[in-house]
Amino acid sequence: MKDELRALKSLAGSFPSFNAEDAPDDPKDLFSAWLREAIEAGIREPHAMTLSTVDETGSPDARVLILKNLDERGFHFATSNAGPKGWQIAVSPYVALTFYWSPLGRQVRIRGVAIETASHERDVDFLARPAGSRAAALLNRQSDVLSSDADLDAGLAEQRLRLADQPDLIAPNWAVFVVMPHEVEFWQGNQERRHQRLRYRRDRGGWIQERLWP
Repeated sequence: MKDELRALKSLAGSFPSFNAEDAPDDPKDLFSAWLREAIEAGIREPHAMTLSTVDETGSPDARVLILKNLDERGFHFATSNAGPKGWQIAVSPYVALTFYWSPLGRQVRIRGVAIETASHERDVDFLARPAGSRAAALLNRQSDVLSSDADLDAGLAEQRLRLADQPDLIAPNWAVFVVMPHEVEFWQGNQERRHQRLRYRRDRGGWIQERLWP
């Protein structure tokens, strides 16, 4: 396997330039610009991100999910409070988000605190989800051991019937979280490994910018 891995190319291709001296004062503005460039470049699922958490023993966990919104508060995602993500955030709200857009050689790393939003935001998010996603959330069995596909099919069918009768039904454990960042790092890869790294650190309500060695 080692030889196979060494034969694979990394950071191959032509990447966009990045001048840290021209970066805006707020990292959310730079993130928005990079995300739009990823969308315009045709990158598949550019809003996919890795959410990293820790459990009650301090062991790390991570999974890929979707960015739902970005506003003045921070980065939004939705999940069930009754699953591992919800349990772990209840134990420790300090989380990390990672975005990686390989064709652009760009990575964004975010560290912050996950705060649950108000119920009306949860309701709006849940009702905007496809029927299949709402049915799965209403099962309230995320990460439970599954005995058979038949059990899953039967459970989803039952929840679809509930939704047909009650189209405005909201899963009681559904939640929308906003990650309020205290540190954001932008990483622009370079074929010669002369990477550009710019870190924003929150300080007394403002942001400090720092260049980092590759």
